[in-house]
Amino acid sequence: MLLSLVLHTYSMRYVLPAAVMMGTAPTYVLAWGAWRLLSTLLPARFYHQVDDRLYTIYQSMVLFFFENYTGVQIILYGDLPKTKENVVYISNHQCTVDWIIADMLAIRQNALGHLRYVLKDGLKWLPLYGWYFYQHGGIYVKRSAKFDEKKMRSNLQSQAKAETPMFLVIFPEGTRYNPELPKVIAASQSYADKEELAVLQHVLTPRVKATHVAVDSLKDYLDAVYDVTVAYEGTVDLKGQRKVAPSMTDFLCKECPRIHIYVDRIDVKDIPKEQMYMRRWLHERFEIKDKLLIDFYEAKDSKRRSRFPGKCVHSRLSLKKTLPSLLFLTGLTASMLLTESGRKLYMKTWIYGTLFGWLWVSIIV
Repeated sequence: MLLSLVLHTYSMRYVLPAAVMMGTAPTYVLAWGAWRLLSTLLPARFYHQVDDRLYTIYQSMVLFFFENYTGVQIILYGDLPKTKENVVYISNHQCTVDWIIADMLAIRQNALGHLRYVLKDGLKWLPLYGWYFYQHGGIYVKRSAKFDEKKMRSNLQSQAKAETPMFLVIFPEGTRYNPELPKVIAASQSYADKEELAVLQHVLTPRVKATHVAVDSLKDYLDAVYDVTVAYEGTVDLKGQRKVAPSMTDFLCKECPRIHIYVDRIDVKDIPKEQMYMRRWLHERFEIKDKLLIDFYEAKDSKRRSRFPGKCVHSRLSLKKTLPSLLFLTGLTASMLLTESGRKLYMKTWIYGTLFGWLWVSIIV
């Protein structure tokens, strides 16, 4: 009985982080909404400056849980610049934690507030978050023939015109690589073979449309593309077969001891401009990722497994970067919930904010 209770408590370690991250959402949206109203008569760049600062506060709180709370070790390889740049970030995609990896790199450049995302269209229906991500510069896209290139291009060009700092996150695979879904992997490999492209083992065949539109639309505004390869340690079974990467719940339960992140900075002038050439270039980049992951998971020499080649840095995030944001947002939320009027405002924000957001995205997005 006691052992069962201990195990249950151990498995519920994600409850506190989830409660805080979700619980502070109405407070955050209210603060952002107040600024949005105040800034209506100001130039767009002033709105974005404060919006980015607010987003930095919220995402810093998120990183408190995903780094400081979990105690995960972040091991960096490659050439992540220390100073912020306008970039397109492309990465392999295997779980929901991949979104947090972008946060982890951005905060190390003091660029956390500049994160914008290319998101699956269905995510626009997330309560509160869905329409806020769009307001923050996120772009919702549909797959294949429904992909609206013109709309994405217009969105990005307007942001560049407003001099909006850009850390644009794209997952070119379009969906997650999941070893438990062999049919998806097989279909991806079959497509590559049909198109006479290299067949990939540990990543899916990338799709070029969103990456091409992003780089082409921002070509005079971007500094670089960050090509990021991520591996979660501990995702191999006893037979040496790759397992599913950790979900956010698994991660917050401290199921992942180390994350290995390989960053390759590519100057924008070195990237092909035509889509047909960029398609080949992007596939070659994913071939490089595949080779890195083959060594990480399957290298015959055990010393080469569970690491990427080259020098690495164990990067630890200081509490100074995250704890103040946690205290600020939780304190603000707690002060609201202490009064009856505050509690009513809090609940109305959840209810009416969600309904308004759904109406907004159904019409605008």
